[in-house]
Amino acid sequence: MINNNVKEILNEQINKEFYSAYLYLAMSAHFENMGLYGFANWTKTQAREEVDHGMIIFEYMNERNTPVSLKQINAPDTDFSSPMQVFGKILEHERHVTSSIESIAHLTMDECDLATRNFINWYLKEQVEEEKNASDVIAKLKLFGDENASLYLLDKELSKREYKKHEYN
Repeated sequence: MINNNVKEILNEQINKEFYSAYLYLAMSAHFENMGLYGFANWTKTQAREEVDHGMIIFEYMNERNTPVSLKQINAPDTDFSSPMQVFGKILEHERHVTSSIESIAHLTMDECDLATRNFINWYLKEQVEEEKNASDVIAKLKLFGDENASLYLLDKELSKREYKKHEYN
């Protein structure tokens, strides 16, 4: 069984992952309302991945005979304007999640929970990818601007993103 300090921080991370899914769903709805269906697809796919991330921790805790304590998920911010502003929020959010995962890594070392430390390595690697994905879209938005033709082409590109179930390996 995982000790109490690590148990609490993992339970908090499950909540953060599910909150992330809510946030991305809110962004997806915003993009749908704008008629940017590729952007909506990108954020909806991201929401599904965030649910996977929460479930991986959920399953890990159950495998370790550690009680999962689900908490209320706060409503996400829905004050969105331009695609650039939304992706700025995405990058900021992913950096926050990275910091949270790094805190788990530090705590697992302090508590000498090497199994959980090894488990959390997958999340550290995943967060590098998450931040890069958001940064890549921001770079394209900066390069091409937010003119209709540019948004149309980027929207087409983002519509090609496909969901692939995330699993811990």
